[in-house]
Amino acid sequence: MDPEILRKLESRLGVKDARARLKFEADHEAQIFGQGLTFFHLENWYSARSIIRKALKATGLYWRARRNADRVVVKRNHLAFRNLPSAFHEFTILHISDLHVDLSEGAMRHLLEIVGTLRFDVCVLTGDYRGQTYGPIETAMEGVERLRTEIKQPTYAVLGNHDSVRMVPRLEAMDIRVLLNECEILTRADQRIHLAGIEDAHFYRAEDIGRAASNIPNGDFAILLSHTPEVYRQAAEAGFALMLSGHTHGGQLCLPGAIPIKLEVVLPRKMGAGAWKYLGMNGYTSVGVGTSILPVRLNCPPEVTLHVLRLE
Repeated sequence: MDPEILRKLESRLGVKDARARLKFEADHEAQIFGQGLTFFHLENWYSARSIIRKALKATGLYWRARRNADRVVVKRNHLAFRNLPSAFHEFTILHISDLHVDLSEGAMRHLLEIVGTLRFDVCVLTGDYRGQTYGPIETAMEGVERLRTEIKQPTYAVLGNHDSVRMVPRLEAMDIRVLLNECEILTRADQRIHLAGIEDAHFYRAEDIGRAASNIPNGDFAILLSHTPEVYRQAAEAGFALMLSGHTHGGQLCLPGAIPIKLEVVLPRKMGAGAWKYLGMNGYTSVGVGTSILPVRLNCPPEVTLHVLRLE
């Protein structure tokens, strides 16, 4: 561990929490059978890449799937809220998830071409910057840095199950505010909304929604960033109006009609991609920019999303 990174992490998280998280990462990197909400982690199964590649080639779909993985599309999600402060009418959030930089070179190139053409007020990144769940972070951080040069607006982020807490100093050096069970206030005129973010709830189980929401007054409009949508019940109970997530890749390999063959999450399938609702909370699960295991996609194009908030 670079002593300077350790010093910055200890300053940011506290000595005890920083060292505990680093030890946990070291103990659990590259595990197939993990501690998280999904016990079996397909991306860490060493034979998975070969099996998927052979299956796609046998069906004649491999090169089509490779091309599809590079074609990032821009989606728009319009949301209406009764308790949205009027100053935030038409406030637009650019939502980018699951870059998996070192596995998704073609998608990253396309993303860099389009992101500078988009109009939005803030950008949020919902985790998984690294391709693997272990190993070096340098390539991933270089990719995020290239993306950051194209984004002039304030940017907020959370970590995913592929990410190391060692990324936090690098991300914040890029002026990306990493929310580690924390909350920020966004202001317009004399009005405000709250943007909270939690640590990974899928593998590291480091989330603390109560802590993230602890300073949000009852009735105030609040958004939660969570890498995985699996904590939707807790988010709704905490009073969030909107939850933005990623992690699922929408299944990545889907049947016609965007029906996922397999979702590596424990939640209703309708929450595996796109917009959904639970009780009084709106949610959106991005299928992400990058890919896991192999740079292939079928019937599930990579995406970035512009969420437009409106006063009902």
